[in-house]
Amino acid sequence: MTATAADSHLVLRAMLDEFVRCGMEHACTSPGSRNTPIVLSIVREPRLRAWSHIDERCAGFFALGAAKASGRPVAVTCTSGTAAANLLPAVVEAHEAAVPLILLTADRPPELRDVGAGQTIDQIKLYGSFVKWFVELGVPEASPERLRWARALACRAYWTAASGRPGPVHINIPLREPLVLDAPLPAPEPGGGGRPDGRPWLTQDPPPSAGPRALPRRHEFRRTVFIAGDLGPDARLGRRLAAFAARARVPLLADPLSGARSGPAAVAHFDLILRDPASARELAPDVVCRIGDLPTSKPLRTWISGLDRAEHVLFAPDERWSDPSARITQRTVGPIADLLDRVERDDVVPDDSEWLNRWTRADSAVAHAIAEPLAAAGLSEPAAVTALAQFLPPTATLFVGASMPIRDVEEFFPALHEPPRVLANRGANGIDGTVSTAFGVAAASSGPVVLLLGDVTLAHDIGGLLAASRLGLKLTIVVLNNDGGGIFHFLPVASEGEAFERHIATPTGLAIERVAALYGCGHVRADTVDRFAEALMGSLGGDGTTLIEVRTERAANRRLHAEVDAAARAALSS
Repeated sequence: MTATAADSHLVLRAMLDEFVRCGMEHACTSPGSRNTPIVLSIVREPRLRAWSHIDERCAGFFALGAAKASGRPVAVTCTSGTAAANLLPAVVEAHEAAVPLILLTADRPPELRDVGAGQTIDQIKLYGSFVKWFVELGVPEASPERLRWARALACRAYWTAASGRPGPVHINIPLREPLVLDAPLPAPEPGGGGRPDGRPWLTQDPPPSAGPRALPRRHEFRRTVFIAGDLGPDARLGRRLAAFAARARVPLLADPLSGARSGPAAVAHFDLILRDPASARELAPDVVCRIGDLPTSKPLRTWISGLDRAEHVLFAPDERWSDPSARITQRTVGPIADLLDRVERDDVVPDDSEWLNRWTRADSAVAHAIAEPLAAAGLSEPAAVTALAQFLPPTATLFVGASMPIRDVEEFFPALHEPPRVLANRGANGIDGTVSTAFGVAAASSGPVVLLLGDVTLAHDIGGLLAASRLGLKLTIVVLNNDGGGIFHFLPVASEGEAFERHIATPTGLAIERVAALYGCGHVRADTVDRFAEALMGSLGGDGTTLIEVRTERAANRRLHAEVDAAARAALSS
């Protein structure tokens, strides 16, 4: 056994041991030569679930999904060169969405850098400011001192990724050949190994919290609205916020990603309500309390930006700045759980005015008004969203693709007593890696997972479908197939004729049934709401991955949205 190979494997074994002791459950691999010691060390760690991927881009987004669903750091490794560069889109999304990842990039040793060696690029700080911390491990050396340092480094990487505002951490690992052991590693580790009783080498306590200021008191402000975006991986926070809003009788404008669109105070159709100028003016509040991320809805964002006479209070879970319209007058940073602990202990004087009733009457009027055009259209993209809301159990997770699907979920998803968990990649708002992210969510979730996406988003990450057969994962995929980018029909560029159609709408021409067959998935084409519901329930009760195709037409979808908007405005005006 060569000392160099043994050193690499001993150091990596110690680091992975510490990751697991800290709480890691999942790690993702992709093939290569230089990362052989990292891959083998992951596979040989029995307490980790190792997920094998063909390419680094899918591996990165799968890790992102698993970390998003579990709330714990997930490791992902790759070989050297452009393999590491292929992780960048997932790293960017993890940074923007506060998702904890630990990137283990294999690299050539110093003597092979910048001398023309193959598959070698400059990987030092490759991801720039998109990682919370970068460290060069150095060529592994299995002395007791270096192993102790490696264990401490692994704990530091884990706690850095997981604490404060979570995010990605990058460990670059130069490795010398030989890369494969010629004899088993010795069981005892030089220096004695990790701490007894399975404790991490170092633990990290959360910083003490003085508790955020409570929400504005009723005697201070008369008319208040709560606006809730993504609150993070703890699904209980949304339910608690919804219960508090109902108790205080404060209108709750909650993005489905918050988990708070439930209860009697939730206003589900605020997107449509706020498109009506008269209603937007009439429902202008004295106080806007934003909790968590800013929701997707553009009408909501525009409305917030125009509320120049209101107090704008932001309760932010971490230090990231979120004030695109420069309206915030008071910003409080701290865990949302601490905020809810504080306000739940306070004596709340419910607002006994008509303020909440005005919002809920508008919400009810819009819901009834839009039902007619939606029913007349049959199985449409909005109808698929409302059917998912109706049939998904509370134990399910709905992962929503960017572009048009997330906007339809924002606009049409109703307030439910027990809503399913709703997730999406809304950090950078891209369609990158959506399929792979959803499979990662499925890997780390106990209940069924449904992915809702368009055909362009599917084509963008079509290789992610390999996870169905290679990893044996179950996922229900609802494909809104309008043969191109339907969202672009809502933009002024849609009037540009053939240039728009070819270069902006970009028809995919995908035959979804052939895609399903190629990747070993089931396929159902639904042409009615009843058939869609039947296919959905069949897939949820089945064993494998199924693509449920909903064929729509882009221009018709644009007209349907216009009809819904007109119906909502007519109801509000009357």
